[in-house]
Amino acid sequence: MKILTAQQMRDIDRLTVEKAGIPYATLMETAGSRVVEAILERYGPVAGKTFLVICGKGNNGGDGAVIARLLWMRGAQVNVCLYSKLEDSKGDPRANFEAVKELTNAGRGPDGREIFFSDESKSYGPSGKTEASFPYPNAPDFIVDALFGTGLSRPAQGAFEQVIEQINRIRSAPNSRTRVIAADIPSGLPSDGSHPIGPHIKADLTVTFTAPKLGNVLPPNCYANGDLIVATIGTPGWLLEKECDSNIFLVEEKQTTDWLTASRRAPDAHKGSVGDVLLIAGSRGKTGAAALAAEATLRAGAGLVTVATSASAQALLVNQARTEVMTESLPESVMGSISPEALQPALQLAHDRSVVAIGPGLSSAEEGACHFVSEFIRQRTTPIVLDADGLNALAPWPESLQGSDELPIIITPHPGEMARLTNKTNAQVVADRVGIARDLAMKQHLIVVLKGSRSIIAAPDGSVFVNPTGNAGMATAGAGDVLTGILSGLLAQQLQPALGAVITSVYLHGLAGDIAASNLGQRSLIASDITNYLHEAILKFEQR
Repeated sequence: MKILTAQQMRDIDRLTVEKAGIPYATLMETAGSRVVEAILERYGPVAGKTFLVICGKGNNGGDGAVIARLLWMRGAQVNVCLYSKLEDSKGDPRANFEAVKELTNAGRGPDGREIFFSDESKSYGPSGKTEASFPYPNAPDFIVDALFGTGLSRPAQGAFEQVIEQINRIRSAPNSRTRVIAADIPSGLPSDGSHPIGPHIKADLTVTFTAPKLGNVLPPNCYANGDLIVATIGTPGWLLEKECDSNIFLVEEKQTTDWLTASRRAPDAHKGSVGDVLLIAGSRGKTGAAALAAEATLRAGAGLVTVATSASAQALLVNQARTEVMTESLPESVMGSISPEALQPALQLAHDRSVVAIGPGLSSAEEGACHFVSEFIRQRTTPIVLDADGLNALAPWPESLQGSDELPIIITPHPGEMARLTNKTNAQVVADRVGIARDLAMKQHLIVVLKGSRSIIAAPDGSVFVNPTGNAGMATAGAGDVLTGILSGLLAQQLQPALGAVITSVYLHGLAGDIAASNLGQRSLIASDITNYLHEAILKFEQR
């Protein structure tokens, strides 16, 4: 699913009118209908419920007027507050505000309900009780946010700031039952960025139209959405595909379904035909990381898994790893990490393997380990997955070290490791995760998985994928080692194109973490729980 900027969304709406012949008024009516449908599906019948609909004078406010009218027609008590003068609105939004105003002039409906409407200058309707500053002395059942939409580029100020803060206070008050529904994006958030620019609505449900916006999917802004629904409002799929040049995508379940279907085991499969993985991992005192990665590789479906580790770590690893895992020893330094003399034995072990993963628990504190990693990659004959100390050994990333489509290099840094690889600060990486991951991927022809909340996957062609699965309970030691194992195991089963295996791995890793958290809670979740629930994540798709 493409992720759009505000300008791209405006262009798509215009092209929908010009090329598909769907008027703006119809798009607005459909958008309002989709929000009401989402409310009914999520919260049930609205008859007798109280709604406050907060509108701005633009298209988002016009959507709000449609929402208000449709809710009133379904039996809700509706109060519409326009934060502008009615005469300052134009076009389709003005027409929808006028339609609501006409309903207020008609008096009470047959069931005794009124619909209230106010703007900055006055109130309309039989009772005249509405106040434009904030019309509900008591908290309504629902507040619909249709104030700004995607066009905001500066912080909300004045009356706008006050109403945003009051809505948030009502929602967060002790024992509050008020639910906040945002149309397109919570007001106050920039649609084109990942970080807030000022006060903003915190919603329970956001219904965005046609495609998600960057502010809907990138943290921390995405946390203000509550649950996110992407609603179609009439734009044809072919138009979005052909006319929109966005290369940022939200990962969907369908991609995982398609990849798992394409990589199904043949009836006559054997362990050698479903992937042979070599993990170069572990060192004295750090064998747990190697054991976690090895088991995850097996659980992901690889037929054969061998861990090559320093000689003194091998005996410890045998006691920690699954009995199905094979081990090999490599020459080590006096500190118990892999030495430069391990290069040729490791290259021999890697010969004819499907995938080699390097890094978990490797220890990069010694110069010898750094030399080993860089030279192994330069002489590689298989796809490489790099994580943890495998990345630290290369920091900053050597410009001469390039991946390729035939022998891909997949790296999985967290922000701190990415900062070291790119000579940036942690703050710089967190502020521009998409841009920094994309730049490194394109410059060095890598597949980059920048881990964290909503992990970013960047490809050498400049495309970027935002992963929606995962939770804060996965912020625990060893979770990255499990991802390395899942990625290595899936990649070994279908090497080309590598990007599909990477996207599927990140999605399943997060989904397994979500299933673990739903059973154990986030606080108690540990890395091995992700592996323990990986089968449930995979079965969710394979049983289809």
